[in-house]
Amino acid sequence: MRFTETELAGAYIVDLERFEDERGFFARTFCADEFTAHGLKPVVAQTNLSFTKKAGTLRGMHFQYPPAGETKLVRCLRGAVLDVIVDLRPESPTFLKHTAVELNEDTLRAIYVPERFAHGHQSLTNGTLLSYHMGAVYDRASEGGLRYDDAALGISWPRPATEVSRKDSSFAPYVSIEEALRTRMAVTPGSGSAASRAP
Repeated sequence: MRFTETELAGAYIVDLERFEDERGFFARTFCADEFTAHGLKPVVAQTNLSFTKKAGTLRGMHFQYPPAGETKLVRCLRGAVLDVIVDLRPESPTFLKHTAVELNEDTLRAIYVPERFAHGHQSLTNGTLLSYHMGAVYDRASEGGLRYDDAALGISWPRPATEVSRKDSSFAPYVSIEEALRTRMAVTPGSGSAASRAP
């Protein structure tokens, strides 16, 4: 695998190294040793699939508060999406900044999302299928979210959001939860993982 750190410290694009012949190719998609060598959390506590019927559908922006903070390794297995992550680490110089990367079935590129990041994506094709490797199990009591079109995030999506869930549309604006979010996302001495802290 090839690891390329994004402008958001600790968030990586992970590309495959393919071994090809006349039959097709073989590639490793996860290796605990390689993740550890890059300072990333190599725990897979849960795996999920996300299927989306229609292009333009938007999911996000989702996260879990500590101590149930979760890492994600997200890969598109069918179709294409624009995947977006937002840094929610209050101590980070890139707090509230985001980065976007296209994930698609041709490259099978993945993005590693650290703890204390919000995550979402918009389908660019019909019938998209995403694979998630999660570093923590889903905890309903710890989940949070921000609206995909929140002015505080400044995300430019490639097309109008034609389908958004009621839940995702109901997230409170950042300005109304800023103090609580900063407090709950703060790392206190002795808490949090190295991979989730900004340098």
